[in-house]
Amino acid sequence: MTKKEELDNYLDNHYIHKSNWLRAAVLGANDGILSISSIAIGMAAASDQREPVILATLAGLVAGALSMAAGEYVSVSSQTDVEKSDIEREEQELKDMPELELQRLATIYESRGLKKETALLVAQELTEHDALGAHVRDELGITEISQAKPLQAALASGASFIFGGILPFLVTLFFPIKNMEYYLYFFAILFLGFLGGLAAYTGGSSILKAILRVTFWGTIAMVLTAVVGHLFGVNLS
Repeated sequence: MTKKEELDNYLDNHYIHKSNWLRAAVLGANDGILSISSIAIGMAAASDQREPVILATLAGLVAGALSMAAGEYVSVSSQTDVEKSDIEREEQELKDMPELELQRLATIYESRGLKKETALLVAQELTEHDALGAHVRDELGITEISQAKPLQAALASGASFIFGGILPFLVTLFFPIKNMEYYLYFFAILFLGFLGGLAAYTGGSSILKAILRVTFWGTIAMVLTAVVGHLFGVNLS
């Protein structure tokens, strides 16, 4: 077994390497459930007909998915641009002042607890092996795990928004229009709780804490939306 294979097996037992795509997927699905449920609840509170509720929900689903994907892509691309700029700058500094860069690397290792002589030795050996890689990882803090991936984040965010948003959309299609707000709230909380628990399980954190967090804030958002629908008193029938 190669060292890379050993490292991959080691990472399989940890959760941090899942953080990038997991964050985008959870954010997208959570936003899909909450946004589409809130739209549907607000419309159901203002109308006693199914068609306006379905139309508004479908429009929100399409617009939300595209917005999430585009926003995530632009945001992560900006991070990627910064990372590339810093890496190019670091590469140039290694060419212009290699001795100073070696000392910087040694200082970093010394600040982490190594003795001065050991820190310098480690810095020298890593510089001989892969100078740029050592500085990118230890000076800039950019690793393969944390490195931004715009397309991956955009696809995960958009697809998960659609997955999350379809669930309340199906409720508007098949459940009675009378008391639709309550059906939407019940299933949205159910979906949010399941999603929060699944994300916590995948990430190795507290399942109960995650469920309570998403259901609490989800309840606030949907209740406020329903209140807005009732307060305006607009009858769309």
